[in-house]
Amino acid sequence: MFGSGPETGQGNSGVSGPHLIPMRFVWPYGGRRVFLSGSFTRWSEHIPMSPVEGCPTVFQVICSLSPGYHQFKFFVDGDWRHDEHQPFVNSNYGVVNTVFIAGEPDMVPPSISPGTPGRSNMDVDDVFIHPEPVTTISDADLEVSRHRIAAFLSRNTAYDLLPESGKVVALDVNIAVKQAFHILHEQGIPVAPLWDSCKGQFVGVLSALDFILILRELGNHGSNLTEEELETHTISAWKEGKEHLSRQIDGNTRSYPRCLVHAGPYDSLKDVAIKILTSKVATVPITHSPSQDGSFPQLLHLATLSEILKCICRHFKHSSGSLPILQQPICSIPLGTWVPKIGESNGRPFAMLRPNASLGAALALLVQAEVSSIPIVDENDSLVDIYSRSDITALAKDKAYAQIHLDEMSIHQALQLGQDANSFNGQRCQMCLRSDTLHKVMERLANPGTRRLVIVEAGSKRVEGIISLSDVFKFLLGV
Repeated sequence: MFGSGPETGQGNSGVSGPHLIPMRFVWPYGGRRVFLSGSFTRWSEHIPMSPVEGCPTVFQVICSLSPGYHQFKFFVDGDWRHDEHQPFVNSNYGVVNTVFIAGEPDMVPPSISPGTPGRSNMDVDDVFIHPEPVTTISDADLEVSRHRIAAFLSRNTAYDLLPESGKVVALDVNIAVKQAFHILHEQGIPVAPLWDSCKGQFVGVLSALDFILILRELGNHGSNLTEEELETHTISAWKEGKEHLSRQIDGNTRSYPRCLVHAGPYDSLKDVAIKILTSKVATVPITHSPSQDGSFPQLLHLATLSEILKCICRHFKHSSGSLPILQQPICSIPLGTWVPKIGESNGRPFAMLRPNASLGAALALLVQAEVSSIPIVDENDSLVDIYSRSDITALAKDKAYAQIHLDEMSIHQALQLGQDANSFNGQRCQMCLRSDTLHKVMERLANPGTRRLVIVEAGSKRVEGIISLSDVFKFLLGV
């Protein structure tokens, strides 16, 4: 349909028009289907790019363009991308690559081959690059954006999060931990509220962190984790001893909330988000009691930051220009945790592990570093997988917890147990680039099941950092 690309400024009638200059665009970072679009197509057409013979990860296309200033982006497997190794600038279409064409070419640029050294992702003849740095957002724009987001969250309530239909799983405090373990795994959920029928109240939540602490504790008292050992622990008995165990692990540096952190349906979304952030929990139950004393409340929903972020994205979808921070690349704003550069110290080491590291080492790091996930990398620090707290529920499959030694099972083996149950849309590792805009990162984190994005280097997938939902909300709310 497009041939070698659009012929901007010249038709087929034979009438002389503006001089067109052939340009070769190249995307060298792989993919299944790659397209090119830009100002020269009025952003309305996607030009298909073809893999280079002998190098299937490199895609190219030749376009005939008129001299002047052009913007362009690549559409790779359904995602808009730009090459951070070429000049880029903020625009109405997000972060885009730029090029300035001057003069007339003598010939079409030579084809790229895998053995051609020193070729970039965009090779042109008689083309002069006009670099424009990404501007840093002003304090005024930052405050305006934060104020508008806070105002929106204050106007809307947790009632807006309630689905038209659905179910919420709650657990009785008197059931065995082993049974609760299986329920979370079978339901595919990382957390469940706890109901105490004697008190007529929800008294807490059972999360993946509880199982991590239980398995580590049982591992300290015996060489095997047996089903009988888990059978003796009820949720109620475990919760009574958890605070003492937590003090031993944390050295009194962190206190776990004794009371359930919850919200009502008419609490503002801002209040719900702040409760999640300050309590360091993944979800807040939304409850409502018809009685004045608050007894026997109804469990309506489990609110998450992902849902609240989705509300923000939906509300500002057609007015993103009112939030200047949305078009800022994440590398230009204080967001997330980054791998420190050589000679740089950020006061807190960035946790990564190899696939052959033991499951015991991963669980210890999750608890001691107070992180919810650990990137799994190869010898080049390129992302291979990610191990999260919720992955621990995979040990309920075929009662694997009764047959393992934490220090003998590798992370790779542990992930294989739950690769089907815990994958999200067939992809566990949700990634982004340092040059991606905050808007793009927010849209990805708003997807159900996504709690974090690993920042990787284009092409090599070398880990550069990680951004969580809580990171985004701390930045948006200025807390």
